[in-house]
Amino acid sequence: MKVVCLLIVGASASGFEEIAEKVNAGNYGWTAQVPSKFASTEDVVPHLGAFLPGDEEFNEPEVVDIPASNGALPDSFDSQTNWPACTVIGNVRDQSSCGSCWAFGSSASFESRRCISTGQDVKFSPEDTAFCSTAGYGCQGGNSAWSWYERTGVVTGGDFTDKGSGSTCLPYGFAPCAHHVPATADYPACPSGEYPSPTCAKACSESSYSGSYNEDKTKASSSYSVRGETQIMQELVTNGPMYVAFTVYSDFPTYKSGVYTKTPGSSRLGGHAVTLVGYGTDAHGTPYWKIKNSWNEEWGNGGHFLIKRGSDECGIEDSVSAGAFSSTEVV
Repeated sequence: MKVVCLLIVGASASGFEEIAEKVNAGNYGWTAQVPSKFASTEDVVPHLGAFLPGDEEFNEPEVVDIPASNGALPDSFDSQTNWPACTVIGNVRDQSSCGSCWAFGSSASFESRRCISTGQDVKFSPEDTAFCSTAGYGCQGGNSAWSWYERTGVVTGGDFTDKGSGSTCLPYGFAPCAHHVPATADYPACPSGEYPSPTCAKACSESSYSGSYNEDKTKASSSYSVRGETQIMQELVTNGPMYVAFTVYSDFPTYKSGVYTKTPGSSRLGGHAVTLVGYGTDAHGTPYWKIKNSWNEEWGNGGHFLIKRGSDECGIEDSVSAGAFSSTEVV
């Protein structure tokens, strides 16, 4: 497995203050603020972990052509408002201090699409995805897990706060946390480094859950990747949220609102996987993708961000994947 050494700049609260001041003074089309979640850019790196095109470990489902629809695509689209019965689409999770973003981007798109297909508003497990799948290395990074979902399936699994409820097989085991001081009751202090990846037990962690691990597995019927702005838009409108990965730079953690673009002088921190949930155009005419992150709802704009669409900003259009479900499951 390749180890990447990163040069970190602006690695202090004053560094984030300087970055935010520069962004807000520069008329870049988005607003920045000092993030409460991170004390430094060094704190951000354990929350990344997606392999990107060009990385030795990068892998993704086969790229397919998405047929054009008979009608024109809408000017704007939001999965959460289009499918309001699927609350999983709007649920912002917290990966904690673990490079499992790839598992969250995968499971979030999986549970959203399955709800859209079947009408069953069920959370699926980033824990199972991160630590039992062949798509990655747990907290040490990974790829889209959609091919694994097709071959093996994934069990149900809620957030850390769902532990003990018995509502899912394998909820996430790492508590939400923040690097800022003082910590709060909702977000206690993160560990000094990244959590170690637990061993896959291939068992439900909830003793009161009615099913077994093997019985709980749900598979996708297909997995594929999508390229091109129009095809990505078409696939999103037709079938729902998708896994996407992009390069995070040192200014990105300060994002608060507006349409993000990398500002001059920002340094590369690593690859990050998230969930594509919508698109549109802002009041200034800038096209954007709407993205759900996995850094909890206090980061960014309610846990979401907008990033410029159509110009492959930070590689956001280079790694997009999803899948479908069998017609026998569809209600």
